[in-house]
Order: sequence, then structure tokens, then C-alpha cells
Amino acid sequence: MRTFGTLISEARRAKGLSQKDLAAKVKKEDGQAISAQYLNDIEHDRRNPPSEHLIAQIADLLGASEDGLLLAAGTISEDLQRIARAQPDKVGEAFKAFRRTVKENK
Repeated sequence: MRTFGTLISEARRAKGLSQKDLAAKVKKEDGQAISAQYLNDIEHDRRNPPSEHLIAQIADLLGASEDGLLLAAGTISEDLQRIARAQPDKVGEAFKAFRRTVKENK
């Protein structure tokens, strides 16, 4: 399985963006852009995946699945976490449906 950093790197290159270009477009909560060095560290798995806030922007800019990137980062979105807490019985059903779908598409 490809790592979070590898997924970002491949998607960025497919879009024809440099690390510097992508980093300049991704804004932290304070409005400042992330650095190209920080992005490089993420792509080479030298840093833990960033926050959901940054992952959402990266997904949007690269045309990637936010949920897919969050999963590769080892987390799930806050909205899905709220649903799971409110309806824990539905979580097992959802995973069963997911597994069926993945098996059917092999």
C-alpha cells in the first residue's frame, strides 16, 4: 500500500505542480502558507500527515478524495466520527458494505 506521502507526491506530479507551487496554495489556520520544505517532508514520510484542515485543501487542489487521503493518513473525518458516535450500530454495517464493494470491484 502506498503511503500518505507517496499519494500526495503522485497526485501533485500528475497535476504538474511543483512542491513550491502546491505549498504556496495550502494555508494553515492562521492564513500562512505551508513551506515547500514541510511539504517535501510529508511527501517523503519524514513527518506525520498534517491536520484535516490541510488535508482537505490538498485534496481539493489535487482533485483527490479527501476521505481517501484521510484514511491513508490514519484517520477519518470529524463528520464521520460524529456519525459513528451517534449511531455506533451503523458502523459495522457500513464496513460490511464497504468490504462487499471492494471485493466486487477486484
